[in-house]
Amino acid sequence: MQASRLAVLTRPAGRNEALAERLRAQGWETLALPALRIVPLVPQPLPRPADYDVVVFVSGNAVRHYFSSLAQTPGTPVWPAATAAAVVGEASAAALRAVPRWPAGAVLLQPAEGASQDSEALWEVLRARPASRRVLIVRGTEGRDWLAEQLAGQGVQVDICAVYARQPETWSPGALARLHDAARDGQAAHWLITSAESLQAVTRQLEQAGLQAWFAACPGVTVHPRLADLWQRYAADTIGHDEASRAMVQISMPADEALARAFPQQN
Repeated sequence: MQASRLAVLTRPAGRNEALAERLRAQGWETLALPALRIVPLVPQPLPRPADYDVVVFVSGNAVRHYFSSLAQTPGTPVWPAATAAAVVGEASAAALRAVPRWPAGAVLLQPAEGASQDSEALWEVLRARPASRRVLIVRGTEGRDWLAEQLAGQGVQVDICAVYARQPETWSPGALARLHDAARDGQAAHWLITSAESLQAVTRQLEQAGLQAWFAACPGVTVHPRLADLWQRYAADTIGHDEASRAMVQISMPADEALARAFPQQN
């Protein structure tokens, strides 16, 4: 007999296993269905940190792929003491601390504990510091330009370095069959979606499979109010406001411990 509670985890491959283990301990059946795959890019030439006052990393992937490319650059120095690193959240900070030879005394800027982990919160940190002349933003090929616009508006020279691309994954027939079974049995899966690009990729595949109305009535967990609004608007457009209002989207901090708590506990 199948578990009565199904959690569908859509973060990229390699990011779902630890959370899945936590959820299974809480009585969930878990299904890892990455919405996107991360494709590394190697910019030529790769911007050097010593050329900037601050280097902003928008995600753990930005950290990992930038330093992977930097390690292959001839004559790569250690991280310069005069350059601050900045991140929007703890996951990116942890990725930086895991970089080989990351200096213990390097300046690392991030929103305060308990603050929202987004560009707006990081901007409050950056603008409280002495003005920077040059800032590098390391990210994927797609992303919000809001922070770059705020910095440029203050006269800062901003460069963008794309070190990865997100591409939609294609789910296996077996995975889609599991979702069809849930829809047929009236089982409302609990979805985890952590970016607007992931939401778009998920809904595209579900529409192709004829499962969009079922998905729109499912509850879920996400990591930002802006994304929750996008999700709820999609649900309302698909099944109507009254039905969509019953499919609650819980907002959580992005750490696995917080995400696990955001999934309802067993009664």
